Amino acid sequence: MSSTPYALSITNRIDRLPVTRTIWGLVLLLSVGGFFEVYDLFQMTYLPPGLVRDGIFHTGAHGLFGMSDQGALGAATFAGLFLGEMLLSRLADRIGRRALFTSALLLYTAASLAMCFQHTALGICMCRLIAGCGVGAELITIGAFLTELVPKHLRGRAFAVCFAFSYLAMPVLAFASWQWIPYAPLGVSGWRWVVLLGGTGAVVAWWLQTRLPESPRWLAAHGREAEAEAVLVRLERQVEREYGRALPPAQAASGASTVGGSRRAASMWSKHYRGRTIMLIVFNAFLSIGFFGFSQWLPTLLVAQGAAVTKSLWYAFVIAFAYPVSPFVAGLLADRIERKWLIVATALGVALFGTGFAMAGQASLVIVFGLLVTLCNTVMASNATAYQAEIFPTDIRSRALGFVHSIGRLTGIASSFIVALLLEHVGASAVFVLIGASMLIVMVSIGMFGPRTNHRSLEEIAGDAVAEQDVPEGTPAQAREARLAAATISRRS
Repeated sequence: MSSTPYALSITNRIDRLPVTRTIWGLVLLLSVGGFFEVYDLFQMTYLPPGLVRDGIFHTGAHGLFGMSDQGALGAATFAGLFLGEMLLSRLADRIGRRALFTSALLLYTAASLAMCFQHTALGICMCRLIAGCGVGAELITIGAFLTELVPKHLRGRAFAVCFAFSYLAMPVLAFASWQWIPYAPLGVSGWRWVVLLGGTGAVVAWWLQTRLPESPRWLAAHGREAEAEAVLVRLERQVEREYGRALPPAQAASGASTVGGSRRAASMWSKHYRGRTIMLIVFNAFLSIGFFGFSQWLPTLLVAQGAAVTKSLWYAFVIAFAYPVSPFVAGLLADRIERKWLIVATALGVALFGTGFAMAGQASLVIVFGLLVTLCNTVMASNATAYQAEIFPTDIRSRALGFVHSIGRLTGIASSFIVALLLEHVGASAVFVLIGASMLIVMVSIGMFGPRTNHRSLEEIAGDAVAEQDVPEGTPAQAREARLAAATISRRS
């Protein structure tokens, strides 16, 4: 699929939009879906104590299929995320961003409500599997949608705000778990109330998403230029009215882009994008181990260090406040520091502060290091989501994102059982050795092989991959840089 001059003009028209209430409104609408995505995803962190209390889950290797039930719950969630990201998310490139976004949210809602009525570990895990499919597809679609709707000078901050709103789910979930899971309000097990809260709220989110426009970039890429123009004109008029004066002129699109080539050539495995695909496979595989190795197991890690269940849930509730706060830190840094280096720095922070958490002997230090690990994890996740959505072209963005993300879900399944075994046979310190090693690989993959993305158009970022492959092998480094610079100037002219 070629990028027509009209498709390029859409990019230029969106990238020159000033920041107004309408732009932030689109970000917040997407963030509502992200709120329930986070609420669902991290239920596997808080539900196990209540499920064990009800006799549905069992500790150690006495659970489902002779495995740890908490490990099985995490594995079922990651398996659902894998299926949703690998298979369902690619539908966003076919049927549209908005259609898949709302459908995935409804799938999650149905599975969550069904989970409230389960009385066996197998039933719980099956519902988590189905809910994970919806969450996985929604997560990828949010990344593609947000990347295509906001101007380039706002992408980092937009993802940070989206994550900040989404991660408000963490203290809500932690507070509900702290208040309900140890008890049975109205004679109903507390964990069921926690699940019900997320399932019913998603219906409201679905209604809000009907107010989202379809991505004009996606419409133009599928030959629906009249619809794309209608969406874009409506957006421009709203922004101009709020801006109070005429919009800045858009850069003219002088010709078709070479980015992507034909539809067949626009593949994550083509010579142009294969390197980026492999780099993100490695990145996601080890990011998942490091990120969820801490966040998924936080209350259990606290118990392993000697805290009572009720106290561990209280500590986790306090630490959870870092989730909605830390994306604002990401927002301050995201468009000022090159995204790839911010990811590297925060991965280093996870490794260092995780070591401090493992060695802390006092409650105050446990909370401080827990907050710092969560801060770094969340800033890294916010920037990593934006970064990965930026480096593929529009016509393969969702399927490529879905594929590379899904690899992380496979390692998430494995890490659920690896962490359970380490905790049972070695201790919490071994878990943080695993997390630190994973973060080292994350740093190397992005730091050495990731492209720059800050303040660059999506076509320019994608075009770099094409230009790099068009430079013959064996070209001296200085000549290679000169040819790449010339290619970039040519695309801008």
